[in-house]
Amino acid sequence: MSQIAVAPVNLTDAEPGLQAWLDVGFHGQMHYMQSHGLKRARPAELVPGTVSVITARMDYLPEGTPTDWLAREQARYTRTGEAVVSIYARGRDYHKVLRQRLQQLAERITQAIGPFGYRAFTDSAPVLEVELAQRSGLGWRGKHSLLLSREAGSLFFLGELFVDLALPTTAATSAHCGQCEACMQLCPTHAIVAPYKVDARRCISYLTIEHDGPIDAALRPLVGNRVYGCDDCQLVCPWNKFAQTHPLPDWQPREGMIGGTIAQLLAWDEATFLRRTEGSAIRRIGHVRWLRNLALAAGNALAKDALPAQEAQALRQALQHWAQHPSEVVQEQVQWSLAQGTASHA
Repeated sequence: MSQIAVAPVNLTDAEPGLQAWLDVGFHGQMHYMQSHGLKRARPAELVPGTVSVITARMDYLPEGTPTDWLAREQARYTRTGEAVVSIYARGRDYHKVLRQRLQQLAERITQAIGPFGYRAFTDSAPVLEVELAQRSGLGWRGKHSLLLSREAGSLFFLGELFVDLALPTTAATSAHCGQCEACMQLCPTHAIVAPYKVDARRCISYLTIEHDGPIDAALRPLVGNRVYGCDDCQLVCPWNKFAQTHPLPDWQPREGMIGGTIAQLLAWDEATFLRRTEGSAIRRIGHVRWLRNLALAAGNALAKDALPAQEAQALRQALQHWAQHPSEVVQEQVQWSLAQGTASHA
C-alpha cells in the first residue's frame, strides 16, 4: 500500500448529502446505490461489530511513466482514431489486487496482535470510500468528488478494512482546491454540476462502464474517443503533477489498452475480448457494451473527417462487420456511427 490511516465509523453527518444525491437521481442506473441507501454511511450496520475502519490508498501510475505523461495523455484525445482507455483500467483489475493487499495487511496485523474480526472492501460494497478516506487524513475531496492528496494527486485506488478493534483515528487533512474549478470547466459533458457534486448520468466514466443500453444521442459527440472511463478531470487537476508511480507489474498496461486504434479493438470478437480482458476490470462491461463504446468512438472519429482515407475506410468496414449484431443497442450505435461518416462527406 502507498499509505494507510484510520477513520471513525460515525458518518451520520454525511447521510443528508448522500440521500439528497440519491433523491435527485444522480446515481442513474446504479440501482444498487439506491437499494443500499444509507447503509453506505453506516459501517457498523454493514458489518456488525465494526469499531474502526483502516483506510488505504495505492498509487496506480505505472512505473516507467514518462515525466511528461500528463501532456501525452491529453494528446490522446486529439488523435481521433485512437481508442482511449482510462489509465486505471489498462492493467490488472484493481479489485483483485487491492483485496489481496488488504488481506496481507490483515494477516500482518494478526501476526502482531492475534486473531481479530475484519472484512476487506475496495469499491465492492456499499461503502463511502472517499468519505472514510477523507476523515482518516488520506486526502480531501476535490470538486470533482475524487480524493486528492498533496503528495500524490488523485491517481490512486482506495480500500478499507472494517475491523472490530478500537484504534486511534488519524487526523483529517485540510482541503487545498481553493478557487480552482478546472475540473468543472473541462468536463466534456458538464457532469460536475456543482462543486463536489457529480451527475453520474452525464459522466463519461458512468456512460461507458455502468450505463446499459444506448447512450443519449446528445451526449455521444462529447464522448469523443473515450471507450472505457474518462480521465479528463484528473488530467487537468494541478495536484496530479505530484501523482506517484508504483512498481507493481500489475499496473503495467496490457497490449491494446494504450495506443490501440478503434478499428483494431473493434475487430475483437467476444472470445478475443474475453481472452484479452481476463483479469482486467474491463471484462465486467461485457462484449456488447465494449462494442457499443467502440462503435460510438468510431462515429465520432468519422464525423471529424480528420482521418486518413485508408484509416476512415478501415473504421467503416469494422462498423459494417457488426451491423447485424444480435444486440439492438450495438446495431443502433453502428448505424448512427456510419451515418456520421456519411454526413461528414455530404
